[in-house]
Amino acid sequence: MIMHPLARTTPLIRAEIVALVAGGEPVAEVARRFAVSRETVYKWLRRFRRGGEAALVDRQPIAKRFPSKIPVKLIRAVSKLRRSRRLLGWQIAVALSMARSTVIKILKKLGMARIKDLEPPRLTQRYEYQRPGELVHIDIKKLGRFAQVGHRIHGNLRRRSRGAGYDVVYVAVDDASRYGTARIYDNEDAGTAAAFLRYVAAAYKRRGVHIERVMTDNGKVFTSFAFQAVLTEIGARHILTPVYTPQWNGKAERFIQTMLREWAYAISYQNSDDRMAVLPAWLKYYNQERQHSAINYLTPALRWRQIRQQSA
Repeated sequence: MIMHPLARTTPLIRAEIVALVAGGEPVAEVARRFAVSRETVYKWLRRFRRGGEAALVDRQPIAKRFPSKIPVKLIRAVSKLRRSRRLLGWQIAVALSMARSTVIKILKKLGMARIKDLEPPRLTQRYEYQRPGELVHIDIKKLGRFAQVGHRIHGNLRRRSRGAGYDVVYVAVDDASRYGTARIYDNEDAGTAAAFLRYVAAAYKRRGVHIERVMTDNGKVFTSFAFQAVLTEIGARHILTPVYTPQWNGKAERFIQTMLREWAYAISYQNSDDRMAVLPAWLKYYNQERQHSAINYLTPALRWRQIRQQSA
């Protein structure tokens, strides 16, 4: 039973009111006794005559009419024009003589606010190479330099370190083991890209691994003669991701997200030099201590050794 929050009577009291009036007591006297109006007494009498004691219970507060509710027929018409003819919101409004705001409201409710929402979701084919060095993902992330605690901490944009430039973080992630490598440079150009690739190749060589493939986006630094020369030097094949498909290089993108969350923005650094100094320690933690769900909660270093032992 749902009682109205402002109700002054209960179903039992209402039944007593009906019984007293039916017994011959004047309506005015019954109203005074229960501190209600005569209209209230007459209301419960009418309801009792129509539906008996069951009618003395509060009705659910649901409107019988919804003047602002959009007819289902109209919703279907909007959906049909959107799906079959790919019409824009204002075009549908003109075609159906409707308010543009109503059409937009319907499209949002149907999950078709944008034309591209009509396209089926793109299927992403996941892949994983079997050995360290078979494929290395390389990407770049720029981080603003600062000479004092940044606005992300104190919240005052006027205290930003303007004109301080950027730290260019090059990252490399091994596809099979998720082993991550990162290094900071002063600028983003063909020379630094080539230097980073040579640095990664040397690090892998010290671990007894030859890099077979390198995946990057189509950035100029990666298609430069200097970068291509190092690829030839180390004997690696270059794989370029298709335009507007960052998911191809998703392991590097994911590494960057984790790096930003757990290193770059994890604590309040006094300046960007302090942030740079912490990077080697974080990389050691990431590779040797941090578990990764994508590789069955192993660390990248353990996964690397496990794969090498299995292939030996």
